Amino acid sequence: MRDKISQLFCLQKNACKNNSTDNRGHNVPTKAANNGTMCANGSLGAEGPEATETDSSGTGRMRKPLERNGSTQNDAVHLERRLGLFSGVALIVGTMIGSGIFVSPSGLLVRTGSVGVSFVIWLACGVLSLLGALAYAELGTMNTSSGAEWAYFMDAYGPAPAFLFSWYAVEAFVTECDPPRGVVKMVALVAIVMILFVNCYSVNLGMAVQNVFTAAKLVAVVIVICGGAWKLMQGNTQHLSNAFNGPMPNVGAIATAFYTGLWAYDGWNNLNYVTEEIQNPSKNLPRSIIIGIPLVTLCYALINISYLAAMSPQEMIESEAVAVTFGNRILGAMAWLMPLSVTISTFGSANGTLFAAGRLCFAASREGHLLDILSYVHVRRLTPAPGLIFHSLIASAMVLHGTIDSLIDFFSFTAWIFYGGAMLALIVMRYTKPNYPRPYKVPIIIPVVVLVISIYLVAAPIFETPRIEYLYALLFIFAGLIFYVPFVKLGMTPRFMNKVTLFFQLLLEVVPTSSMAMFE
Repeated sequence: MRDKISQLFCLQKNACKNNSTDNRGHNVPTKAANNGTMCANGSLGAEGPEATETDSSGTGRMRKPLERNGSTQNDAVHLERRLGLFSGVALIVGTMIGSGIFVSPSGLLVRTGSVGVSFVIWLACGVLSLLGALAYAELGTMNTSSGAEWAYFMDAYGPAPAFLFSWYAVEAFVTECDPPRGVVKMVALVAIVMILFVNCYSVNLGMAVQNVFTAAKLVAVVIVICGGAWKLMQGNTQHLSNAFNGPMPNVGAIATAFYTGLWAYDGWNNLNYVTEEIQNPSKNLPRSIIIGIPLVTLCYALINISYLAAMSPQEMIESEAVAVTFGNRILGAMAWLMPLSVTISTFGSANGTLFAAGRLCFAASREGHLLDILSYVHVRRLTPAPGLIFHSLIASAMVLHGTIDSLIDFFSFTAWIFYGGAMLALIVMRYTKPNYPRPYKVPIIIPVVVLVISIYLVAAPIFETPRIEYLYALLFIFAGLIFYVPFVKLGMTPRFMNKVTLFFQLLLEVVPTSSMAMFE
């Protein structure tokens, strides 16, 4: 098998050479095997230890990104910078505008009992997402490694908290709920396979799909807004008057209502997962955020007003797909555009989510926090295929075992634990790494405010309406320490993993990014 792999990747004379001038790659030293071709993890890789690049002593030294602007002969295989400003905005907008705006409006009305309060929460979720994303922009321009929260936890807290975040990435797999209908499951699984193929085939193709679907869903948003404006011009404002009638929701209900609204805004941090592939990230990362998130917030506000111009709050609550009901009332014979728009929006959002999520596995595995094979890149297409396949399996498990309501609450509760952790990481590094270059810097009040709100979003539902699921989520996160200590801290690796890694290298045609090809 080793001979086949050597032939496949054109590695001459069964040798690997380490480039002493390039310290990019794993923080965990890699030991070469005796024959000079096999690394300790069983992969074809560079010989000799690599420099540890994370300095937690407070000197300000940070981990270097793996990739470079261009590649030359004998460079390590790496992800290339292919995402410009337009693609960055498309990734944010296209990921955020998904199924949430078609599901969440009724959920917010149910949990708040008030049109006015639900509208305020919609706007507040947009402001919170923007503030959080601006703080992430500072983190992402300080450390341009992919992985978002994982990379920031490594810099601020060390490997254990970072490992728990990567462990959380597989948390949804153990969620048990009533499964959706069989046909819906099959359609969703087919969509996942299609998205997986697109993103494994080519980064450029994946972003082209994202750009096209983002443009299509924005057209659908404009159609809804124009339809609502037409109804308002006809005087249909009765559902918008006296918007704040009714009792105020309690503290716990407001927190769970935020969960529903923030589900629609989820994706505001996705661009940070692919920082290594952004052209000029110090400028394009914050610019994409400043353009994308206010645009989504404006769209959501106008869409909700349009809904209320065409139907009552009770009709919105009873509707299974608010946008479809809206289309039936406004568009007449063209009502089929709304189901098509929902499909396009959901597919585009899923494509952007997988594009970003696969990079989390790539970054964490590169440090030895997950299986080594997940950090490998296709030798010709330069896509992180194993990480993409892994996250597709996770998504398939969620489709088979999850309902949308349970996934919204479960995801929001656990996600805001780590969002708050990222805000704290930014605050900590302001003091532990004060002299490190920050191409983009936010006022310290922004991460403080987002940290306080994240604590509220995590704590309020627990105290107001305690559920055993919250305890299960916390226990699962900290259960990751059971695997961290032996396999990461102590570096124990089962012997059979060498053969497993080699098998998947041959099957998927992937190589570790720290390997230096030998072309004489």
